[in-house]
Amino acid sequence: MKIAEEKKVLLEVANLKQYFSVKKDSIFKPKTYVKAVDDISFVVNEGETLSIVGESGCGKSTTGRSILKLDEPTGGKVIYAGRNLVDLSRKEMRDLRGDLQVIFQDPFASLNPRQTIKQILTEAMTIQQSVPKPLQKDRMAELLNLVGLPTEALNRYPHEFSGGQRQRIGIARALAVDPKLIICDEAVSALDVSIQAQILNLLKKLQKQFQLTFLFISHDLSVVRHISDRVMVMYLGKIVEISDKKDLFDNPLHPYTKALLSSIPATNPSIKNERILLKGDVPSPINPPSGCRFHTRCPFAADRCKTEEPALRELEPDHFVSCHFAEELAQ
Repeated sequence: MKIAEEKKVLLEVANLKQYFSVKKDSIFKPKTYVKAVDDISFVVNEGETLSIVGESGCGKSTTGRSILKLDEPTGGKVIYAGRNLVDLSRKEMRDLRGDLQVIFQDPFASLNPRQTIKQILTEAMTIQQSVPKPLQKDRMAELLNLVGLPTEALNRYPHEFSGGQRQRIGIARALAVDPKLIICDEAVSALDVSIQAQILNLLKKLQKQFQLTFLFISHDLSVVRHISDRVMVMYLGKIVEISDKKDLFDNPLHPYTKALLSSIPATNPSIKNERILLKGDVPSPINPPSGCRFHTRCPFAADRCKTEEPALRELEPDHFVSCHFAEELAQ
């Protein structure tokens, strides 16, 4: 009998909150906040790809930025290597940034237009002291080879490359410091579909080669289905469902997840998907609904949903859902 291999947790997020204050029209009005991420908890296992999906404004990118402390979290814990990143000073955090890297959505905006590719890659290795100076030239050539670019690219500037090539440079920069976790923030959404496939295949190849862990943020469910091991669905700053990729796509338990998956175009023209159209607009994160945040758009909402916030619970093995009536909907 084969014993299942125990998963090792690389990153643990506990009760993470990210509130942004809103400018007041009057000094007499109480201070208000945008609750971009509101008390979420999850883990990222070593060597996996955990994807975060949801509509625009649900808190996907803010979650990634808060983990890296690009935006200082309002509350909660982010545990990496036994240390709570939220409590670390800027100097202490800088020492760990070599392990935690990011690939941004816009490959042009994330690269310094006044630096050559050589300067961009050298800067990362110098700051983190990941490669001794005499060995940096060979390391840069190796990095470009890994991402499918010629060595001559080192002396060129970002504007001389296509979007897909610039994203490859962004990947090379992330790899330059030998990271353990890479947060991919909409890393392929700005690229053509054919280029998206190339970049996704490259990421999967590099993950296998260097035992990387990815937190992959995307709104494209087709992309998520291709690259993920597990999927986390967010709505209005909250987690509504977390599951293994296959379980989530084959057996979604939350009404919001069901609606999202129904929007995926069928690859077979003879198969017609039954779309689930949600009523109304996404509520404001400044004044989110009481109880379940999805109840204003949920076709199955009851009075209980308006007053009682559902807990994220394990309904099936490794399949967590935040819905009062998930058992009934699963039948």
